[in-house]
Amino acid sequence: MSDPVPVPAEDPPLRAARPRPARPRPRRSWRHPATRALAWQVLAVLALAGGLGWLAHNTATNMAARGIQSGWDFLMQTAGFDIGEQPVPYESGDPYWRAFLVGLLNTLRVALAGIVGATLLGTLVGLGRLSRNLLVRGLCRTYVELFRNVPLLVQLLVWYLLLVSQLPGVTEAMNWRDTVFLSQAGLSLPWPAHGGAAVDGAAAGWHWSVPVLDGLSFSGGAALSPEFLAVLLGLVCYTAAYVAEVVRGGIRSVARGQIEAAQSIGLSRRQTLRRVTGPQALRVIVPPLTNQYLNLTKNSSLAVAVGYPDLVSIANTTLNQTGRAMECIVILMAVYLGTSLLTAALMAAFDRRAAIRER
Repeated sequence: MSDPVPVPAEDPPLRAARPRPARPRPRRSWRHPATRALAWQVLAVLALAGGLGWLAHNTATNMAARGIQSGWDFLMQTAGFDIGEQPVPYESGDPYWRAFLVGLLNTLRVALAGIVGATLLGTLVGLGRLSRNLLVRGLCRTYVELFRNVPLLVQLLVWYLLLVSQLPGVTEAMNWRDTVFLSQAGLSLPWPAHGGAAVDGAAAGWHWSVPVLDGLSFSGGAALSPEFLAVLLGLVCYTAAYVAEVVRGGIRSVARGQIEAAQSIGLSRRQTLRRVTGPQALRVIVPPLTNQYLNLTKNSSLAVAVGYPDLVSIANTTLNQTGRAMECIVILMAVYLGTSLLTAALMAAFDRRAAIRER
């Protein structure tokens, strides 16, 4: 007789899930740290706004009592002075706001070129300080100690005197393959241009415009004045000394074990730098490198010492002609604050993008 087939027990009935009671929101009280922090921040902002308002009111009252004009209407008045270097078209009959625009573009031009040059030169010098070659390491260290300990203003004056007094005249300019010319008038080099002489009845497209000696000056191409070159060389050489130390310190911060591991699998020094130490050192390099970029931009205000028409030079001329000292100072503060915040934001975005993402 066969055994009876067991009947499976019925599953217990499913119980409806009980809804979780909503957690009561914590009541904000003065004992809560977040509440106290928010309150102090609000008080600080109100105190700062009140202080600035009192300062503005007091300044306006004192200026009115002494008969000193104030306001921003002067920006629409005729400037009445020429500017030697003009990234955009400008004439003496244009208003002051356009003169400030030219000064701003001149400042940005030398600052951006200086950042690129200081980054490249500083990186090379920083890597040179880590070289196994004693001569290269010594030369790079001498460069850092020399340019870092000489005031920037002195370097600007030295560069300007060298460019103006030691270079040959325009008619005897130093040249490279009759395309690049260096003289007391500055540096003339080829530059892309559009249009020009007709070719087979049609206007030429994009081509290289080569400078040609035309009397006592060069026509065609791009010309960099000795004032611009002096400021650019001074900013690049001075800032590159600090960038070199930032790069050297960043690479040294990588653990020695990482380098030994890379060497154990057969990577060369260049491959180790690009694939192992470089990405890790970048996290240490970016924050202090941002400070050097900010310092370079603000140090460009010393360009007025060699006659380069940057924003500070335009503001000084405007101040002397109109007497609007407060307005000119506010413009300078706003521009340098804006450029500093923009530079910091861009470098922060780059830092987030270049950060190593761990699994």
